[in-house]
Amino acid sequence: MTTRVPGTTSASGEKRVIGNVLRGSVGNLIEWYDWYAYSAFATYFSHSFFPKGDRTAELLNTAAVFAVGFLMRPIGGWLLGRFADRFGRRTALVLSVSMMAFGSLLITFTPGHETIGVAAPIILVIARLLQGLSVGGEYSTSATYLSEVASPGRRGFYSSFQYVTLTAGQLLALTLQLVLQQVLTQQQMHDWGWRIAFAVGALAAVVVLFLRRGMDESESYREQRGGHDRGTLRALLRHPKEVLLVVGLTLGGTVAFYTYTTYMQKFMENTAGIPKTTVTWINFAALLVFVLLQPLAGALSDRIGRRKLLLFFGIAGTVLTVPLMSAMGSTRQPVLALLLMLAALVIVTGYTSINAIVKAELFPTNVRALGVGLPYALTVAIFGGSSEYFALWLKEAGHEQVFFYYVAGCVLISLIVYGTMRETSKRSPIDRPDAE
Repeated sequence: MTTRVPGTTSASGEKRVIGNVLRGSVGNLIEWYDWYAYSAFATYFSHSFFPKGDRTAELLNTAAVFAVGFLMRPIGGWLLGRFADRFGRRTALVLSVSMMAFGSLLITFTPGHETIGVAAPIILVIARLLQGLSVGGEYSTSATYLSEVASPGRRGFYSSFQYVTLTAGQLLALTLQLVLQQVLTQQQMHDWGWRIAFAVGALAAVVVLFLRRGMDESESYREQRGGHDRGTLRALLRHPKEVLLVVGLTLGGTVAFYTYTTYMQKFMENTAGIPKTTVTWINFAALLVFVLLQPLAGALSDRIGRRKLLLFFGIAGTVLTVPLMSAMGSTRQPVLALLLMLAALVIVTGYTSINAIVKAELFPTNVRALGVGLPYALTVAIFGGSSEYFALWLKEAGHEQVFFYYVAGCVLISLIVYGTMRETSKRSPIDRPDAE
């Protein structure tokens, strides 16, 4: 089905836009649920895949595999970004969710280390590599798709659902964790309960396959002229400034995001000493507020521009990261920990709510998915995926506070980029499908 999606604000056009955004977003949510289920349940299954030992060492092993999954994201960003630019956004989105489902099935049914020995961590790595390939392509294609099908003047609002569903996927993983914690004993959670999370993800991904097959292809993709140079590295390298901008835009944002979300759970347990179940509730409440902030900030960017929000994140993140992390590491009060996490997530909203549309507005249609995905995924693989491992390594070495300054330094580098870049919402190539 390739019904035309008008780039208007008419009632019928807006209704079709909303339908496509919702179907694309649900798929994005399930993809990211599968990705974050690993992090949310790592404290329960770390002993299953690796030899029993020191608790921090077990977490280091699972964090290392988490980081390895990120290494596939640039390859996914390249392969599926190229695929989306050549064969369509919708087809690429169907392919990415299929790979994610298979990775979740592997984790669900792989026996533990005590049963199959070294084969257990090997299969775990293979599953995460496959999921990394999937999520690398998912980000670039869904960010491009949501930006292209959105109504002019509301692109910031609609594209913000990239991180609404990305974070909602994490919330879904936490919700299931909370439910399982209530109905299963700790021993059951460690023995087999964590497998339920990956089975749910695999089943939901199959449902998403049928939803995504009903999406409309974006008007920008269908209206572009030519096709001999779609999605090629040669075409992308005609835009070196934009490629470097994506790297600079992403660096501070990805480090801050993964620090304030995925690592925060382990930080509150391992450093602050807050009980595991309490930490889950803190994460859930903070991320729920974070989800609600995304469309508000996205809509604000449609009124005041993208750059001002990026500057807010850059300045606040540079100045406040060290005191926020230091205070959180020393508190034992759940309410204070929640407030500190919320403050950090308000700051990072200046990046997350609009980063997808900012990157999409940099590139022409013929290389948009590749341009959004490849430099982003490279930056996330090097810096975002390694954040948790680097933090745990510094903690084990007795220099945990160094990590706080590392995060602030990465945000500072991005702040310099935000201060020198143009306002992307003006003269956007999205409004000119055949621009090169």
